[in-house]
Amino acid sequence: MSKVGAITEIYNLKDAWHNSRRVLRSLTIIVFLTIAAGICAGQQRPLMTDDIDITPSGAFEVSAGVDFLQNAKFPLSGIKGDQTRVGVLRLRTGLAANVEIQVEGSLYEFVAINSRSTSPIPLNINGNSTSDFGDITLSTKIKLVNATKHMPAFGLKFGFQLPNTDQAKGVGTNQLNVFGKVIVQKGFGSVLDRVSRFNLVGNLGMTIMTDPLERFSQNDLLLYGLSGTYRVNRRINIVGEVNGRQNTRAHGAPIGTESIGQFRIGTQIRASGLRFDTAAVFGLTRNSPRTGVTFGVTYLSPPIFKPAK
Repeated sequence: MSKVGAITEIYNLKDAWHNSRRVLRSLTIIVFLTIAAGICAGQQRPLMTDDIDITPSGAFEVSAGVDFLQNAKFPLSGIKGDQTRVGVLRLRTGLAANVEIQVEGSLYEFVAINSRSTSPIPLNINGNSTSDFGDITLSTKIKLVNATKHMPAFGLKFGFQLPNTDQAKGVGTNQLNVFGKVIVQKGFGSVLDRVSRFNLVGNLGMTIMTDPLERFSQNDLLLYGLSGTYRVNRRINIVGEVNGRQNTRAHGAPIGTESIGQFRIGTQIRASGLRFDTAAVFGLTRNSPRTGVTFGVTYLSPPIFKPAK
């Protein structure tokens, strides 16, 4: 190995070590909050960690939000800037007592470019900004086992991300990615309206991401998530999480498939038949946004149709 190659490898190992320390530190914060809180359903927005609760059969849960992210990075296009995501949507509907389908995506993503480096792909960006639609994700969630007094509930979620972005605009990679994860959830503490005072949720799985630059190549990344929801009263929840993906390759991820992760802390407030939410966002890895904030609202409809049996 050349001297330059050895130095590069040392820096890659240092970055991996620092990223792992950030993730472990944030996981420690979540676990501490979990223990300290004493011990609520209604995960999802503003959280990214999937809960195991199923939308009632025939009903629809619609969530919409806005994200503001500072110093977002897009390694494939080589741009860095402040990202605004408008119309961050999630539609959920139950098909049975233990089966739910989801559609997720964003209507508009705008990036005010702060800096640019050389991109390995042709770009169609004019001026100091760019915009695009977000990728759409289709998925199915299945609740396998209900929680008991001493055991958590278990479930699965699997799906795929459609390649509907335009890579030339520099925001998305225009690649088809698939994923699957295991969901574990347990409630603790006193029960309020048949819901535990504290809800702890864990996700663990894998995503297969297509290499944007090399044919017949992919990167398999570990998916992780740990969230806690504390129910202050019937209207207010305090929420927090660590969520992201971790590269499993020893010699670095293909460009566009790097490790990313976030720590979120926020609240959910129920009012007028809606659930409003907000959270602060902190990046955990080198390629994550530095900081940000998210706002949103969720509506759960009454049953609209009766699923076939």
